[in-house]
Amino acid sequence: MNSPKKDYKSLTDEQLIFEFQQEDVEAFNEIVFRYKDRLVNFLYRYTGSKDDSEDLAQDTFLKLYRSKHLYREIAKFSTWFYTIAINLAKTNLRKKVRYNAISISDIDPDEEKDFELPASGQISPEDSANASIENVYIQNAINSLNEKFREVIILRDIQDLDYEEISKITDLPLGTVKSRINRGRERLKELLKEIYKPSN
Repeated sequence: MNSPKKDYKSLTDEQLIFEFQQEDVEAFNEIVFRYKDRLVNFLYRYTGSKDDSEDLAQDTFLKLYRSKHLYREIAKFSTWFYTIAINLAKTNLRKKVRYNAISISDIDPDEEKDFELPASGQISPEDSANASIENVYIQNAINSLNEKFREVIILRDIQDLDYEEISKITDLPLGTVKSRINRGRERLKELLKEIYKPSN
C-alpha cells in the first residue's frame, strides 16, 4: 500500500530542512520555491548587480544542498540560511574590491583620463525598462550606504526580519543592530534627498 503523499507546502521551514536531512529532495525543492525570489531580491539589494545576485543565489542553494547536515534546530532555518547568503555576498564583495584595486593600479597614466568606473548599481537598459525610476534611485542610494548599514537595512526593511534574527545573522549585539538600522535609515533619507534634489 502506498503511503500518502506529503504536503510539503504545509510544512514549516524547519520541518522541510529536517526532511531534506533525511535525503528527501522534494523538501529541498520546496525550500528553493519558497526562498528563491526573496533571496535574489536580497542579494540584488546587497550587491546592486542582477548577475551577481543570481549567481550568489545559486551558490547559496548549492551550499545549503551540500551542508544540510550542519543545520541544528537551535536556530530558525531562515537565520541559518541568510547567514550563508550574506557570508557568500561579503566574500564576493571582497574579491571585487581586490580585483578593482589591481585593475586601477594597472591603468596606463596616459589613458587614465578616459577611464571611468561604472556607476554603483548601474542597471542595464533591459532591466531599467522593467523597474520604476524610484526603485533605481532607491537601489543607488542603498549601494552608497556603508556596508555595515547596508546589510542591516536590507535585512530589516526589505527582508522584514526581526531585530533578534538580524543580530544572529550579523553576529552583532542587539543594541548595535538597532543603532545601525536607525543610523542607516537616516543616512538613506539624506542620500535620497540628494538624488531627488531638483536641478537648477
